[in-house]
Amino acid sequence: MFETFFEILTLSVVQGISEFMPVSSSAHLFLISEVYQFKSKFLLVDIGLHLGSLLAIVFYFRSDLLNILNNKNLFTLMFIGSLPIIIIGYIIYETGFISNLRNIEVISWATLVFAIVLYLVDKFKVKKKFETDLNLKSILVIGSLQILALIPGVSRSGIVITAGRLLNFDRYDSTKISFYLSLPTIAGATFLGLKDIRVENIEFNIIILISIVFSFIFSYFTIKYFLVFVKKFTLNFFVFYRIFLSIFLFYLIYF
Repeated sequence: MFETFFEILTLSVVQGISEFMPVSSSAHLFLISEVYQFKSKFLLVDIGLHLGSLLAIVFYFRSDLLNILNNKNLFTLMFIGSLPIIIIGYIIYETGFISNLRNIEVISWATLVFAIVLYLVDKFKVKKKFETDLNLKSILVIGSLQILALIPGVSRSGIVITAGRLLNFDRYDSTKISFYLSLPTIAGATFLGLKDIRVENIEFNIIILISIVFSFIFSYFTIKYFLVFVKKFTLNFFVFYRIFLSIFLFYLIYF
């Protein structure tokens, strides 16, 4: 039981932190599970981890979400921006193609390439504001690029922030867009997991509850302090981290 608890705690920390930072949660969850040979990789744990993150973002942005629901234009934009990754994600999930992307070599190259892209676009000047300049054209670009997050190592948060900076939104606004678009994406991933559940028992119920609680806690504080971070600093820390990680993975693969 202690071993299972430790695994759930570790996965919750990784999920909570990496889901909302530009480092790829799917890649980190895969790598951690493979390196340490975690046994707690069954479906309900994955559902619990995503559900915890979903609840955290709903709770943190509860006021903003009410405003979005009351703002027909903004709600429509968020809906449109979410459609590409939901549609394409469902297709590659149902066809089983997603499993072909889950390997260390794909993660390594995606981590490196999109670190460099993030570094370059973070140099762009700020010319737009979320409240006044987010329009259909912008959200279509962001939503289309978000599809790349289906590749482990790209990072959903990272590619949306990258798209936002590419379109001249500042880091804070780009991060907020990323958080808002994460809601339907994480909800979709959770739904797909729930759809595939065939067997339940009391042990799994306890485990999913633990994973939800810890994922919620770490997700909530990550959201809170990452927003503070992007107001004050560049994204270079995450760029350098990704480059270091990719070099380490290249060493494991090719040497």
